Amino acid sequence: MIDLSHLRGQRVAVMGLGKTGLSVAHALVQAGVEVCVWDDNEDKCEQARAAGLIVKDLRVAPLDNLNAILWSPGIPHTHPIPHPVAVRAGAAQISLISDIELLLSAHPETDVVAITGTNGKSTTTALVGHILSAFRPTEVGGNIGRPALDMPDLGSEGTYVLELSSYQIELTPSLSPTSVILLNITPDHLERHGGMEGYIAAKEQIFANPPIDSRKPTAVICIDTKPCADIAKRLKDNGTWTVILVSTKEILDEGVYVADGILYEVRSGESVSIADLRDLKALKGQHNHENAACAYAALRHVYGIEPDHIIREMISFGGLPHRQYLTRIVGGVAYINDSKATNAEAASKALACYHRIYWILGGLPKEGGLNGLEEFMPRIEKAYLIGQAAHEFAAWLEKRKVPFEHCETLDNAVRAAHLDAQAGLGKPGTSGAGVVLLSPACASWDQFQSFEHRGDVFMTLVGKLEEGV
Repeated sequence: MIDLSHLRGQRVAVMGLGKTGLSVAHALVQAGVEVCVWDDNEDKCEQARAAGLIVKDLRVAPLDNLNAILWSPGIPHTHPIPHPVAVRAGAAQISLISDIELLLSAHPETDVVAITGTNGKSTTTALVGHILSAFRPTEVGGNIGRPALDMPDLGSEGTYVLELSSYQIELTPSLSPTSVILLNITPDHLERHGGMEGYIAAKEQIFANPPIDSRKPTAVICIDTKPCADIAKRLKDNGTWTVILVSTKEILDEGVYVADGILYEVRSGESVSIADLRDLKALKGQHNHENAACAYAALRHVYGIEPDHIIREMISFGGLPHRQYLTRIVGGVAYINDSKATNAEAASKALACYHRIYWILGGLPKEGGLNGLEEFMPRIEKAYLIGQAAHEFAAWLEKRKVPFEHCETLDNAVRAAHLDAQAGLGKPGTSGAGVVLLSPACASWDQFQSFEHRGDVFMTLVGKLEEGV
């Protein structure tokens, strides 16, 4: 656990008692900080009381004696409607901060590689952490893995590889990373940022505080989406960052790019072939080529790791459990857990990789629904709808003549998709067994605690399926 004793004597409130909030509260108490906690869920407050924490209703309790409020990123503090505690904190001029802010305040000497973007953050973060751990002390955290304050002290010889959402970036004002990887920006979380401009601004804020007393920081930016290309231009013009361009859609005259599955690095104006990314079994598809190229660019330019060493570690990367993860093969049918696909753009990455898809989707819908997925509908054998989005998605699928079934819950959907996929093995005029794909294109919170919980339930259900049924 990170030592926060430098904060001893301060008064901090914790708003939101999920896994991270509880981790922070206990770390602060251990450090001698005066702590109170609150959650709108009374059951979580009772659990906190049982754990010995002081619970105060921050909606009405005095706030003027607080140094800061540790804020759960999932709770709105600006848009669409700020939480009442956020409004009170603003009036009292009390900062809302993240657990990442506390980590950085405790260990400013440790390198930070910060990774953000709309899609691909988790895979890229895990990949960078996997590779870098072979060469120096490394811990992966932030929006992935364990809470930031549960990580060990790495000192000046180590690196924290942090996945950061736009929410976390907004709540980490002193973020001053050694390197940033910006993967892509497409519409997502727009209601939380007041529209696309606000969302782009939240992402760009990750570059707002470059370190000035150490080596020049490195910004690795994939320019395949226009907002990212615009940010890269602004940073290059500003000159405070070393900007490394990456693309999977065009041949570049500088930086790193992928063409026909081959990774290239431009050196002294010449394109040098590095590796065939199609050989990486855990990194299938163009979106994963983007992840791999950005990881390569950061590790090559920030730490000078030799290309063959980077690729060797990439080959040993096993992928993430909830991102196109092969859970099981039953009767020749692959069952794929892509629960991390919480919007249409993310789901498109999996849909592009498979044919004869028995598609399980639905949950808490995002703005735009399934728009943008039209080109993949000929790949769908049938769709199985769950959660709040079911009726909206049914209307969208019906217009495109895609067969679907209302299943309501994930267990019903897995069973129905399994029966149909197994029955379809010998369907005339087709080749290949197809896949049962959980790629929800939705948030999980209507029926699950998180996308990880949703994916875990899927894998448990698939594990219980009987052969030959």
